[in-house]
Amino acid sequence: MLDFIYYPVSFILWMWHKVFGFVFGDDNAIAWVLGIVFLTFTVRGILFKPFVNQVRSMKKMQDFAPEIKKIQKKYGNDKQRQAQEMQKLQREHGVNPLGSCLPILLQIPVFIGLVNVLRNFAPGADSNYYFDAAGVASYTNAELFGVNLGEAIRHVAMMGGPDIGPEGWNWSVAPVAFPLLIVASIATHFTARHSVARQNPSSATQQTAVMNKLTLYIFPVGLLVFGAFLPVGMLIYFLANNVWTLGQQRFVYGRIDKEEEAKKAEEKEKRDTLAPKPGQKPQPGQKPQQQKPQPGQKPAQGSGKKQSKQGGQSGEGKSGGGGSNGTSPKGDSGVRGGAWAKNGGNQPRPSGQGKKTQGRKRR
Repeated sequence: MLDFIYYPVSFILWMWHKVFGFVFGDDNAIAWVLGIVFLTFTVRGILFKPFVNQVRSMKKMQDFAPEIKKIQKKYGNDKQRQAQEMQKLQREHGVNPLGSCLPILLQIPVFIGLVNVLRNFAPGADSNYYFDAAGVASYTNAELFGVNLGEAIRHVAMMGGPDIGPEGWNWSVAPVAFPLLIVASIATHFTARHSVARQNPSSATQQTAVMNKLTLYIFPVGLLVFGAFLPVGMLIYFLANNVWTLGQQRFVYGRIDKEEEAKKAEEKEKRDTLAPKPGQKPQPGQKPQQQKPQPGQKPAQGSGKKQSKQGGQSGEGKSGGGGSNGTSPKGDSGVRGGAWAKNGGNQPRPSGQGKKTQGRKRR
């Protein structure tokens, strides 16, 4: 039914086993261990680009988390309207909610396929998807520190691995299985810890706090407990997967942080280039530039006053030169000149101004 998953997984494992079997020998357990490890790395390498998109999508969602809280508060009683506004907000910011779940969803078929392929490595089997009878015998006979890769501390046939012996506790597997479980659990904890440390506290919700506790503590402890039911080959897969995830997070997060720092530095440089430098003084001999008035533009109020004062001074000079001895003919030309300049210069005098009113003659 799921052969479209089983065949690709078995082919990748077969290919890497051939590569390392050429170096160490087909029946050597190291060739099978490295085959499982590089099967994991191959799948995770294919999922590298979706993981980068996942990290960027989560970063964007943290940036507009306050807007999400506003929508939840505004439409708390209308779930349908709340979902519509959330979708609209995600479209505006270019965020795909499925992008953050895609790498995890794509790893599930690989896990299922690997479990089924390892379970079908039964002694005496004629084939196992891409493996022939010789390949099946090579896996069942390979031992790592005296332990077969298909054995588990608590052997259950349905959990994977060949039916090597009767179901029950097999403590002889513990010296190999326990170190793998401990290292895989520690790597799972540090992977979750590294991811939680990058979360924005302002975007934290009650659901986020619950998920953080699950990933930080419950999942590592669960792997440590239920790993006793998994064959050694599956424990190698979990260890390789968690080590890859931890290294991938450090690499991708570091690159994204450098990109953000470079953008901030570029924006700061642009602002510093456009803004005037503090305390900057004009150069010696540099005249302040005055803006010329545009056509039809009225002169500024300060310039009008200055012109009026200049006009008043010039008017005084002209009137002062009217007399023969530099004095006003009537003695009031200086006052008149100042008033004349203030009133706008040569303005027409109202009719009758300055003339004496002639009274009627009495009879």
